[in-house]
Amino acid sequence: MPYPENVRTAREVETVIRDLGAEPATIALIDRRIRIGLSEDELERLGRSGEAHKVSRRDLPAVLASGALGATTVAGTMICAALAGIEVFVTGGIGGVHRGAQETFDISADLQELARTSVAVVCAGAKSILDIGLTLEYLETHGVPVLSCEQDNFAAFYTRDSGFRADYRLDDAADQARFIRTKWDLGLAGGVVLSTPVPVAAAMPSEEIDALTQQALAEAQAQGITGKAVTPFLLARIKALTGGRSLATNIALVKHNAEVGARLAVALAKAGRGAPPIY
Repeated sequence: MPYPENVRTAREVETVIRDLGAEPATIALIDRRIRIGLSEDELERLGRSGEAHKVSRRDLPAVLASGALGATTVAGTMICAALAGIEVFVTGGIGGVHRGAQETFDISADLQELARTSVAVVCAGAKSILDIGLTLEYLETHGVPVLSCEQDNFAAFYTRDSGFRADYRLDDAADQARFIRTKWDLGLAGGVVLSTPVPVAAAMPSEEIDALTQQALAEAQAQGITGKAVTPFLLARIKALTGGRSLATNIALVKHNAEVGARLAVALAKAGRGAPPIY
């Protein structure tokens, strides 16, 4: 998100989480440290900077060693959260298999991190700029459960319905917590994806987003944009092409995700840790 919407949204999200009885801890890399929970000044510094590095697993050593400012991806945040003992992470949408990956092999490191790092990730599904069908196939192959909340189908970021069913639908936070705790108590390492759709009032038509995504993808290809620069470029172009409407949708879905994630965090805390597995 552009400044100042990014900082304002971050503060509002933290308020949403606190109001529901959980403790927010916004994560970033600042001055050679992984910061778990940012002060007002640190949040402002991160939001204002146009030079923060996009930090995934491979980038963590370089950014920490150099002292550069780092904004963590889903994968990067999962690693930092796990180091701090945080079990629930809220984001907008997870990364995944990019369209055309059959030729480019462009697959987000978020998916591999979900297969190995035991953090529950609450999201509005996968970003609609991705190949969502292949993303879900990849998660299935690596044993990552995909839960849905409020509907049967996996969400698609700007739009509510990807057209693909999630593995299991669990609307109640206590049921979600019981599922996740059982997975980890069985020694099944790795994350869990909990998808919840953008609120109806803020959702965008899938036909419009698909058309704009195709246009933005063509522009990215024409400009030679590849790798981790693709997603920021596509999201920025869609924002411009929608006259800012996609940004409003993005803000709405992040706040809603925070509500779902806060309830899950509270339920997981009540469920406790380390219960004996059922044989």
